[in-house]
Amino acid sequence: MTTIHIGSRKSKLAMWQTDTVAGMLERQGMTTQINPMETKGDKILDVSIAKIGSKGVFTEELEEQLANGKTDIAVHSAKDMQSILPPGFELIAYTVREKPNDALLSKNKSIDLSDSSKKIRIGTSSVRRIALLKHFYPHVETVEVRGNLQTRIQKMENGDCDALMLAYAGVKRMEYEEMIVKIFSEEEFIPPVGQGCIAIEVAETLSSEKRKKVRECLNNPDSESCLLAERAYLRTMEGGCSIPAFGLAILEGNDIILRGGLASLDGKTVLIGTEKGPREEAEAIGERLGHYILEKGGKEILADIRRAQG
Repeated sequence: MTTIHIGSRKSKLAMWQTDTVAGMLERQGMTTQINPMETKGDKILDVSIAKIGSKGVFTEELEEQLANGKTDIAVHSAKDMQSILPPGFELIAYTVREKPNDALLSKNKSIDLSDSSKKIRIGTSSVRRIALLKHFYPHVETVEVRGNLQTRIQKMENGDCDALMLAYAGVKRMEYEEMIVKIFSEEEFIPPVGQGCIAIEVAETLSSEKRKKVRECLNNPDSESCLLAERAYLRTMEGGCSIPAFGLAILEGNDIILRGGLASLDGKTVLIGTEKGPREEAEAIGERLGHYILEKGGKEILADIRRAQG
């Protein structure tokens, strides 16, 4: 019987995702062994991800385990994956995607972002969410809040902020849906690349037998087509968690429709474009959108962002 050794972060959400993946593998006759650990992104909570200075803040330690053979696969939130993986690693599967929207959580059910007469403090660590909030709701104050979902909720309850802006997928998986006061439209708050999807990473040295079994069991072809387009867009932008880029691909018949863009850090400029084409050309669609955004002012915005982030 094939045993698959799985690497994962230790947070409750990461373990939910890993247990889900393990269950899928076990239903196909494989045995699993989970090796949870803390990554740099889990340990350093007092500065923003953009300032930690590492492209793989949630992935480096897991990749070390893959490289030395301690684990066969690593389970990630697809949105945490850098657009260009280090040499020797690849993503081989993407699960069925949860609703990709952002959500606003609060104990105060009367919060109304459209009411500019009231001061509202929203906790988030995302440069994309901060930029889009500044654009659509300039009266809102954002507060740097990092940590796992439970830690963030505790910070909100302690009075650090009035509400939290988070991925709907994580909120649902952790069963905090009753705290949702608003689900943001993906037309305005276009999600980050990969949000709502679980990605499976391996080292290229993994045996072809295990690779084949894992991919056949875990990969959803529709998710893969969409994620290939989204990730190609982000790769063309040379971006990751530290830039306010966004992109969401959907399928319409055999066609991919990819809508994405880039915001300035102050939220004053938001560039958005759409590309469409057959799913077989997923990566080319993403690259076309990336070049379009760069040519429409994206290069200048990225240069400003890199200067600001030092």
